[in-house]
Amino acid sequence: MAHGQRLVGLGPSQLRRWLLLFFLTLLIPSGVLIQQSYSQLKWEAFHQYRVQAEELSTRINDRLMRLITEEEKRAFTDYAFLVVAGEATAGFVQRSVLSSYPVNTSVPGVIGYFQVDDTGRFSSPLLPAPQDQAVRYGIADDELNQRLALHVRLQQILSENLLVQSSGSGRDRDRLKQRLDESPRRESTAGLSSSGKGARIDSTMESDSADQPQAAFDQLNQADAKRQLEKKSSGSKLLGRVEDLKLDRRFESRLAEEQAAASPAQKLQQNEQRSIRKERSVLPAPASIMAENETDAGEPLTSQGGVRIHTFESELDPFEFSLLDSGHLVLFRKVWRDGRRFIQGLLIEQQAFLQATIADLFRETALSGMSELTLAYRGDLFSTFSGKSPKSYQSRATELSGALLYRNRLAAPLSEMELIYSVRQLPAGPGGRLVLWVAITLILVLCGGFYLLYRLGLRQIELARQQQDFVSAISHELKTPLTSIRMYGEMLREGWASEEKKRSYYDYIHDESERLTRLINNVLQLARMTRNGLVVECKPVAVTELLDGIRSKIGSAVERAGFEINLRADEVAAKTVLMLDGDSFSQIMINLVDNALKFSARAEIRRIDITATLERGNQLVLTVRDYGPGVPRDQMKKIFRLFYRSENELTRETIGTGIGLALVSQLATAMGGRVDVINQQPGAAFRVIFPVSAANDQCGE
Repeated sequence: MAHGQRLVGLGPSQLRRWLLLFFLTLLIPSGVLIQQSYSQLKWEAFHQYRVQAEELSTRINDRLMRLITEEEKRAFTDYAFLVVAGEATAGFVQRSVLSSYPVNTSVPGVIGYFQVDDTGRFSSPLLPAPQDQAVRYGIADDELNQRLALHVRLQQILSENLLVQSSGSGRDRDRLKQRLDESPRRESTAGLSSSGKGARIDSTMESDSADQPQAAFDQLNQADAKRQLEKKSSGSKLLGRVEDLKLDRRFESRLAEEQAAASPAQKLQQNEQRSIRKERSVLPAPASIMAENETDAGEPLTSQGGVRIHTFESELDPFEFSLLDSGHLVLFRKVWRDGRRFIQGLLIEQQAFLQATIADLFRETALSGMSELTLAYRGDLFSTFSGKSPKSYQSRATELSGALLYRNRLAAPLSEMELIYSVRQLPAGPGGRLVLWVAITLILVLCGGFYLLYRLGLRQIELARQQQDFVSAISHELKTPLTSIRMYGEMLREGWASEEKKRSYYDYIHDESERLTRLINNVLQLARMTRNGLVVECKPVAVTELLDGIRSKIGSAVERAGFEINLRADEVAAKTVLMLDGDSFSQIMINLVDNALKFSARAEIRRIDITATLERGNQLVLTVRDYGPGVPRDQMKKIFRLFYRSENELTRETIGTGIGLALVSQLATAMGGRVDVINQQPGAAFRVIFPVSAANDQCGE
């Protein structure tokens, strides 16, 4: 009983608090363990993809370095239209490899090659000097027009970026338009020379340069504050700054030491590979070519061993790279010859170059499915690639999100360009799904266990409270009749009762003893059910016999309570035979009648109706109806619970222990039937239903 008292003292709110504490005690360590496991899997996946990003960056860098190395191998003379092939003493003049049209090069997106001398003269290997001799080199008029257009486009791009100065009068554009408007059919170069000499565009167009016409190229790689301000004010198409990236850097700190240790060695190695290169070059003397053109103007140039050549030594600086304000890329170098400086380089379309050298390699890897690759130049973001679609570019730095996976600078001359990998969605690795399922299962088990323990605890608290109420009720139910029996017995023994009252005293003692007998039988039946010792012996019994037995057992008690009993059965039901346990059935009906008498004691109609009917489905229904207040709707299912009472033990007005209706329900179930209650107007009707056809099979199960 001490355990029951402790349960009764524990309220639902206290139970919730204790269970919640127990739940958190299990949940918090489990959650920390799962979080640590999942974080470790995330870290391993991050490291795996970072290794892939490093390998991809190396591949991109190697590919770009191969392209630049091929360009650095080009001789100073390749940027001219004509070069000398063979030995210097016995060579012959031929067209340069860069004079082909369309431009033939391994660098993707190249617009064309150019050269700027120390006086600011712009030239390209696309056009010969003089241009009216183009037919001698196998260049048709249509192709010459296209070469002229590309030549002017190169100069315009450099002019827009203030690298060279365009002609102030605009005669270059006028001459190009005049050249394009001329008839494409010409019979000979001589006719062009005599009639259209003024329409020729010189390949070394002069410009009104300043004292240092090449100074703009020197300033390209000077990332000072003034240049950054000019770039922003010019409306260049940049995504923003690297500092504007809202990237999660929680993994970066764990890799800081490794990245810091690798970067200096890599940069040192890259710088060691680049140095000034010296070469010995030969070019045909311009005067020699002009003299030859005047003597053999009508013959194609093949091999001219007598052409005078000019031999010289030149120093070639490594290539430099820059992103122009117009969005074009420029790769250029400085060449020193006879105390003069020349700028040689090539203009590149940005997207075509990046697509072929970076984006295509990026989309071939697994990184494209979970990350984005952003390119930065001097801290400015200017392009981003994603594996979602070939044209998935962002327009602002704030649109780039995720965790920083890897960032690395390319080798010189692209050292100002940085590759930034950001993770859109980092997979947790092979065991990540298992950890998630374990976490979900654990949470469900803990929540389910918490709920079940809470419900079980509430039932135990309620059961302990009901048991205490039962003990209180049974004590009251036993003590009151025993006290009355003892009192009337002493009065009869002492002869204090008259002859008229002796009869009523004997009747009262008899009724109270029967009530005690019923109460004790209920308690014993409850004990047997608690020990799973309830055994019913079903025998065939006619309904009429059952009703007669009920009348004999409860008739006198009903009449003494001042009630009238009404038993009836329809003709079909009266002939029905059921397989029932007679004692159990009698206990069911006695408890139902006793319950009706208690709760309808103040009813205006003092009658108990017991009826037997055979309803559809071959079911026999025995109904016990009273004319009392009925059963509240919210208690119709609760009244069949063990120890349940609709009234508080301190305020209840009816006698009882709360086990009568529970015994009715369990005994009916043991014999294959069921019991329910419905409200009438007035009163309540308790119905005990037995299926006739299945009675033999279900009784006793």
